[in-house]
Amino acid sequence: MGKRHQVIGIKQTINYDWMRKTTNLVLAGLDPENIRGELHDYLGGMNRKSTGEVRSKNTRSFIVNILMKIWVTPDRDLNLFRSSALNLIGRSAEKDLAVNWAMISASYPFWYNVARQTGRLFALQDQVCQAQVVKRLKEQYGDRDTIVRYASYVLRSFVDWGVLKDTPTRGCYIKSPPIVISDSNHAIMLVEAGLHALPGGKAALDVVLNSPALFPFSMPAVNGDAISSNTDRVSVERYGLDDELLRLKVEG
Repeated sequence: MGKRHQVIGIKQTINYDWMRKTTNLVLAGLDPENIRGELHDYLGGMNRKSTGEVRSKNTRSFIVNILMKIWVTPDRDLNLFRSSALNLIGRSAEKDLAVNWAMISASYPFWYNVARQTGRLFALQDQVCQAQVVKRLKEQYGDRDTIVRYASYVLRSFVDWGVLKDTPTRGCYIKSPPIVISDSNHAIMLVEAGLHALPGGKAALDVVLNSPALFPFSMPAVNGDAISSNTDRVSVERYGLDDELLRLKVEG
C-alpha cells in the first residue's frame, strides 16, 4: 500500500464529465504530457463557455493532478488494475460509471471512505446530511477543519455523478435509484477497488462485496471462484465453512 491511505487528496469537486474526458484521452493513446495539456485546455475552455470566466490556473492544476493520478499516472501498485479497468470502458454509460467509481476509490481511499460513511447512514435513514458524514469521518481521520471542506467536495461530486440528489435542505441528500451491476467483470472490479482502498489490502469477500461504499450499486452475487478466474491480482483464501478472504497480491 502507499501514502494514499493517509492523505485526503480530493481537494476539488470532481465532475463526472472530467473523468470521461480523461479516459477518452488515455484510450486515444496520448502520452501523459499531452494529456495534461489537453485537460488544462479542456477545463479552461469549458469554464469560459459556461460562466464567462477562466478557472484559475491553481484550481485547474489541482483538478488535473487528481485526474492524472487516477487514470494516467496512478501509483505503481495500481498500474495493472488501471489497465484492466480501461479494458472495461465503453460497455455502457452505467457500466462506465462503475469503472470510474472503482478507479477513483482505489486511487483516493478518502472517496471510498466518504462513500462508506454515506452508505452506512443510508442503511439507517432515507436522507443523509453532510454534518453526519463529517462527524463519522472525523472519527477516522481526526478532528481536522479540512475534513469538512474535502468531504463537501466528495459529496458534491456524488451529486454530479448522479448517485445522490439534493434535497430542499442544504447539505442534505437522498439516494438515486441504484445502478444494477449484472456483469461479474464490473462487480469484481468494484470489489478489487475496495481492497485497494483498504490499508491492509485484504478483507472477507462478503464484507467488501456488500460494503456500504458501494451504495450507488446493486451488486450481484460473486464467489471466490469467479474472482480467481477473472483476475490473478487477488488471492482467495477459504476459511471456516463458507467464508472467503480476499487479499491483493503485491505487484512487481
